[in-house]
Amino acid sequence: MPTVNSDNTTIGRATPLDNFKEILLRFAASGYFPATAFIKNQPVKSELPVVHDNIKLEIVTHCWNYARFFVYQLSSLVKYPPTNMQLRFTVFYSEEDEATSKLLQHFQTLSVPNVEWNFQPLPTPLLLRRAIGRNRAAKATQADWVWFADCDMVFHQDCLDTLEQLLKGRQEILLFPDTLLVTPLLTEADPMISAGKDKTELLEVDKTKFKPRKFDRATGAIQIIHGEVARNCGYCDDLAVYQKPKYHWTKTYEDRAVRWLLGTQGVPIALPNLLLIRHAEKGRYKEDSKVSVIRKTIRRIKSALINK
Repeated sequence: MPTVNSDNTTIGRATPLDNFKEILLRFAASGYFPATAFIKNQPVKSELPVVHDNIKLEIVTHCWNYARFFVYQLSSLVKYPPTNMQLRFTVFYSEEDEATSKLLQHFQTLSVPNVEWNFQPLPTPLLLRRAIGRNRAAKATQADWVWFADCDMVFHQDCLDTLEQLLKGRQEILLFPDTLLVTPLLTEADPMISAGKDKTELLEVDKTKFKPRKFDRATGAIQIIHGEVARNCGYCDDLAVYQKPKYHWTKTYEDRAVRWLLGTQGVPIALPNLLLIRHAEKGRYKEDSKVSVIRKTIRRIKSALINK
């Protein structure tokens, strides 16, 4: 049965042909085919409006079975909100995820200077294709800049205030923070993770667990797109296969497709105290399933290689 949107339109389940098209798109987005054939409104940097004051930022996050990490992100926005910038915090979640729903219900009651909560429930199959929510937010945004983030990031002290200064007068299609402070892979037994379970009060991270890691492109949770580009291009809006629902969370290859469509790897910026909580357990996989065990092993091997 197709999934019904809030506007009574439907989005059908991905077919085997759609899956084949995704494989071809991953090949094309690696640089083997020009993106101009796929995007209707490829942005031109010199035509983008420049904002010097009263900047509006929208942060877009998805959360599925990650409430124990997400509480730290929400807490950071309450404790360290921007002082000179208007922030709209958009969260896509599923009401089937009771822990996240409970968490958002609590934070919805908190009034935070310069922060507007925008919590958007989605049917789970729409949530599990991250590009669907991101595309909706991009096309509807009224912000000057849109940051596509993940729920395991923490915007600690001075992070957003520094970003506000760096966005002034900026005319770029795509920006990304070039350094994050990241944890090793934390288990469910780690005190910081266990402290976040079934909690709604404000929590503080243990910063001694975080070490810097460099990035060389706008990927995953560090894509900051010009608002005009977001409105005109959406988030893979021209790639229909990336707007089909999923019935399990899949690897987000559309992140690469965005850079390909926009014609840039992004411009690096330096932000202080942008934290990432890394975890061995993945909320998108069934606990103790074969896939979960395999993915957990791969993540640990990759983490060990990176941290050598």
